[in-house]
Amino acid sequence: MSLRKEHWEKVYTTKEPNEVSWTQVVPKTSLALIHHSGIPKSASIIDVGGGDSMLVDHLLDEGFENVTVLDISSAALERAKQRLGAKALRVKWIASDVTEFMPTESYDLWHDRAMFHFLTSAEDVAAYLAITSQFVTGFMTIGTFSDKGPDKCSGLTIHKYSEEALQEQFTKYFQRIECVTEEHITPFNTTQHFLFCLFARR
Repeated sequence: MSLRKEHWEKVYTTKEPNEVSWTQVVPKTSLALIHHSGIPKSASIIDVGGGDSMLVDHLLDEGFENVTVLDISSAALERAKQRLGAKALRVKWIASDVTEFMPTESYDLWHDRAMFHFLTSAEDVAAYLAITSQFVTGFMTIGTFSDKGPDKCSGLTIHKYSEEALQEQFTKYFQRIECVTEEHITPFNTTQHFLFCLFARR
């Protein structure tokens, strides 16, 4: 087991949703950007680093029919499955480090809230960009800590992004549609500054 996987398995087996900063009952910004993309309910969507995020619940409730959730932590995915109950059968679940992910299909929309900023090495970022450039045929929504955000999350160093820096990472294959900032209020009543961008395939 890699150190990265070991870290996240420990987080999801020892902490409840109200004990981690990223918990969000209604992922309003993510949903707004997904709606802005205009994708149909039949579109293939993948939530990368989805963990036990509530986004999948809302997508299913809205009638999206082809949803995949990927996370490095099997424990996180199991928690999401238990929460969803029978609805979990309508979702594809993939336990994988995103940098080692080998998709078997392409995606109309790739969603990533608070995963990309954990990739701090050039090699990991390159692997992520290689996968998205090959397998994302429509849109990407990427949410990272903004340049006003914290330096660490879950005890790990992260890479903060300005709008220009995030756009630069993806500009070869994707064009910026919209970027917005969000002040996420954590379960501990602290504020984290996020940057979200919606990109479309060139």
